[in-house]
Amino acid sequence: MKILLSTKTKDNMSYLRKFIGLSLLLAGFCFVSLFFLSSPPTSADEPSSTAHATATITVPEACTFSGTVNTPHRAEVPAGTYVADIGSTIFKVVCNDSGGFSVYAIGYTGKREKNDNNNVLDATIGGTLTPAYNIASGTATSGNTSNWAMKLTPVTGTYAPTITNSYDDYNTVPLTSTKVAQFTSVTDAGNNATGSSFTATYRAYVSGGQPAGTYDGKVKYIMVHPATNVPNEPKDCPANNLCYFPNAGNTVADSMGDQSISSTTSATLWASNFKRPGYGFAGWSDAYDYVVNEGSESNPDAHIYGPNETIEFTAGTYSSTNGGLRLYAVWVPSAGSLQGWSGCSTLGEGKITALTDERDNDTYAVTKLADGKCWMIENLRLDTAGSLDATKSSTGSYGGVFSGLANPETAAFTNSTTVNSRYKSDGSGDIYNGATNPTTLNDIGTNNYPGYRMPRYNNSNTNDDSAINPNTTVINMDGVNQNIYSYGNYYTWASAIVDTAYYGTGNVSVATSLCPTGWRLPRGGNKSNEANNDFWNLVVNELNGGTKPANYESQVRPYYTGTAEAGPVDKKIRKYPNNFIYSGNITGGGSANSRGSYGEYWSSTAYDRYYAYKLVFYNSGVYSGTYNNAKYGGLALRCVFGS
Repeated sequence: MKILLSTKTKDNMSYLRKFIGLSLLLAGFCFVSLFFLSSPPTSADEPSSTAHATATITVPEACTFSGTVNTPHRAEVPAGTYVADIGSTIFKVVCNDSGGFSVYAIGYTGKREKNDNNNVLDATIGGTLTPAYNIASGTATSGNTSNWAMKLTPVTGTYAPTITNSYDDYNTVPLTSTKVAQFTSVTDAGNNATGSSFTATYRAYVSGGQPAGTYDGKVKYIMVHPATNVPNEPKDCPANNLCYFPNAGNTVADSMGDQSISSTTSATLWASNFKRPGYGFAGWSDAYDYVVNEGSESNPDAHIYGPNETIEFTAGTYSSTNGGLRLYAVWVPSAGSLQGWSGCSTLGEGKITALTDERDNDTYAVTKLADGKCWMIENLRLDTAGSLDATKSSTGSYGGVFSGLANPETAAFTNSTTVNSRYKSDGSGDIYNGATNPTTLNDIGTNNYPGYRMPRYNNSNTNDDSAINPNTTVINMDGVNQNIYSYGNYYTWASAIVDTAYYGTGNVSVATSLCPTGWRLPRGGNKSNEANNDFWNLVVNELNGGTKPANYESQVRPYYTGTAEAGPVDKKIRKYPNNFIYSGNITGGGSANSRGSYGEYWSSTAYDRYYAYKLVFYNSGVYSGTYNNAKYGGLALRCVFGS
């Protein structure tokens, strides 16, 4: 008889993120040269002038967690006996958090995560999984019931942690995340750090009636810091439902309801209504401990999905006693500023980072897509209606007051409405992409009628939040109980391009936009300028392997619709990591339209005086930046990096 017990290890990156290890970083070094403000004094009565140089070093928190298997957790146990100290793994924590750290343990069998006997050893009898003979966790000493247990021992010669909850002796493998070790003050960090270590061993008792076979189980260890923090937990989900969880304790705003999947073979996921300060949203995972860029070593069967991706499954898959499908938000901590970012060349395709917009301190997930360009994979949420970062401007808002973009859709532009400078109010630099004059006020369009002067739609008007709270019985304009946050804000084309070249016509791509400095709106267009059409190059050349729409030769503005490619290409657009969503639009009358069924995104390219090109996709059609929309409509924005 063989008993196999395996361990999994993860690292911790911040006090709310589990499992990622970071080496020590030095950041924010600043040096100011010494200089004189006046000539040297000529007599003792004349005051001297001095200046000071200041150097600042910031050392971020960096905690790593690693495990080394000294001897495999495998043993042959004769019936009616028990074996102690089965295998040995040393776990080491190197951490510079003055608040210390804690280590949690949980039994983990296959995909079972909560209240489903996930601390058992799965029985394989005669080469077949046989749950009736699974070995549960227990005292592992004697009797008529087989069981197994775990024990932790501090390693001498290091900063020995405190073993908690009686795991300094053999104890039951926990069914839910349980604290098993902690160190309540700072240890050390760096290449030569001693760290804090403990050893994990196991034992098993096998009753005389246990059949011969192989018994396998796992214990997952989770390090979090500071010591007062707790790890994310698996959740429960009712049968026949998709359940959405914020997966970040109390730091995430808003909530979401459950999505019924009874008697269906596929489901289009709801876009996220959760927001977490300082983090970008990368998508949904069916594992609460999924980590982007590294896969999910804690659960190799885990998946990550786009926020509005369509997933396929067999009817009834999630209608058992195991409950429905749990989907956990995957968060990525900010790695710096969107403005002035230079990391696109080193970011791998499909690898995710997150960057913060200095204008309002909102953070967005960013990746390099199949076209080799770096895209924000969340819709722009910049809201110019109120004060932005007061520390960035003496006037209390970053870049001045965007008077032409500040009103909800109930107020149309007037002939005198203007758009203020796109520069920082102190004149120190451009925070919006492409502005040329820090003082000019641009006329929205005196000669256009008011319907074409509608401003940016914000997401706090009565057409949005109150109608799309997924935890209420209120149904939104689509008749679908969905959410709002991932839709972002909706912008007229004039707002999207900050009104410059508002009268531009015919395949003219405008350089300015609401995107952060260094970023821009994707370009669109028809067949004559498809080489410059970012949406075309992403959708046609990359997401569809270079296959052009079936009607390409007969269309000036080619598109997929009524073709075999249409549905699959639409699904790829919404698939992780592309993450485009069915955000719909706002009509000229201010009504929400097609949310949950159409995705519509402005390009920077005008079609004529009144229309501009856009990306459109739905379940049986895709217009790859080749269709146009009236400029007064409110559409979503995505920003792409570079020129």
